[in-house]
Amino acid sequence: MNAHRLRDARPDATVEQLADLLVDTVDGGASIGFLAPLDRAAAVAWWKARVVAAATGQLAVWTARDGDRLVGTVTLAYPDKPNSRHRAELVKLMVHRDARGQGLGRALLAVAERAATEAGVTLLHLDTETGSPAERLYRSAGWTMAGVIPDYAANPSGVLRPTTLYYKHVGTRPEALAGVLTR
Repeated sequence: MNAHRLRDARPDATVEQLADLLVDTVDGGASIGFLAPLDRAAAVAWWKARVVAAATGQLAVWTARDGDRLVGTVTLAYPDKPNSRHRAELVKLMVHRDARGQGLGRALLAVAERAATEAGVTLLHLDTETGSPAERLYRSAGWTMAGVIPDYAANPSGVLRPTTLYYKHVGTRPEALAGVLTR
């Protein structure tokens, strides 16, 4: 796997492949904010907006390729409030159904965690559908469950499902950074 950070504000081919990945992920049953079947044009529009956010630094997006084929992605969202510069949210970890079971999700998670540490982030958080395969990945990668919210979001079939909140300390522990929240 080669992981690359998405920096270019006009990566048209990458946006097209990311849209295909998003459609595959949603149509495969992953609860990541969309209902199935996901319209490809809507997926392209959604990713184009993410590219703009990545260009401004609000998001950091990594893509994983197998040769020329985009097979996975992970995104970190950075808050814009001064009191929360020590944290980031892990959002939209996706692996194409054909590429699952090979450790790609874990590798993308490691890329995001390492990049967060390099950016001075000490706390990551996320939410995922309770009982999903992703939940097992996060637990096995050392993430700590913070709680469950019932009826949080509709899954791709439109059924309300609970979400589980997770967090993980990365890099330097917060107590070592007392008074040092600059980025």
